[in-house]
Amino acid sequence: MNTLRAAIVGLGKMGLSHAAILTAQPQVDMVAVCDTSVIVTSAFKKYGKAKVYGDFRKMLRNENLDLVVIATPTKLHYDMVRAALEHGVHVFCEKPFSLNSAEGQELVQLAESKGLVNQLGYHNHFIGTFREMKRLLENGVIGELVHFSGEAYGPVVTKEKVGTWRSKSSEGGGCLFDYASHVLNLLQEVVGRPVKINGSLLKQIYSKGVEDAVYTLLTLENGLTGTLLVNWSDETYRKMSTSLTVQGKNGKIVCDATEIKIYLKQANAAEGLEAGWTVKWITDLAIPVGYYLRGEEYSAQIEYFVANVRRQQPGTINTFEQGLYTDKVIEMIQNAA
Repeated sequence: MNTLRAAIVGLGKMGLSHAAILTAQPQVDMVAVCDTSVIVTSAFKKYGKAKVYGDFRKMLRNENLDLVVIATPTKLHYDMVRAALEHGVHVFCEKPFSLNSAEGQELVQLAESKGLVNQLGYHNHFIGTFREMKRLLENGVIGELVHFSGEAYGPVVTKEKVGTWRSKSSEGGGCLFDYASHVLNLLQEVVGRPVKINGSLLKQIYSKGVEDAVYTLLTLENGLTGTLLVNWSDETYRKMSTSLTVQGKNGKIVCDATEIKIYLKQANAAEGLEAGWTVKWITDLAIPVGYYLRGEEYSAQIEYFVANVRRQQPGTINTFEQGLYTDKVIEMIQNAA
């Protein structure tokens, strides 16, 4: 395949990061960007080479794109993703996928019917420690599983305020959509898909219209039960901290973005693991990338997406279908609260 024609819509924090990473990809030409902010687009007009648009559909009509990265607010995902797919454009969309599963289901079917590459921005799947945890669990290193916990804490909303999208559930605001979705998606692909909510608390701490904390009891498709514990109003954390813990009859695994700790009752020679605790660091497990920004996982996910577009073959990591399932679990939690 020749040089890929790419574009980005939504030039906020994530969109700007994606723009830098995408521009660094070999044989990818970022021909267009789209945003309604004059401050942002004026900078691209002055310093960039990409054509600047304020109208997404006009950009699709004019640019003959191979791929597009959609990093707009969640409330805009459905219309934009659908328009891109209908134009035959491969789509990378930020998380969460959609505000309701009916819209998400339509987009999944449309992408599949057209054979287009589709991917969501759940970047934790490109962090080496979580990938190692998934591999160890698949190999049965800690034996029969008995319990799990998925957790995330951070200082996102630490005082009462109004007027931002984070305080509006209709725009994808709230801890459940914005924060807990990361943990749910990671859980479903590393440990197992939730099929039942056994109880859920959505707590308001500072926000008025949305929740600031999510505490849920889950049952997975394999029968395993455990907890989801997420709070974005926790000032004891400097930034978002996501972790998974899984207890088995033969040991335990505790994993976050920086390290994975494995406890075994007996040594596992095949894995080179001794009895007791073994710690593996992200520096030994990180995915090599050609361009580093914020964390290798952000570049790795874009490189994976671009590689699949070149192959003209949808990938198996962070697909629309997987994101749709996360959205369905979110709805289950809302209904149980």
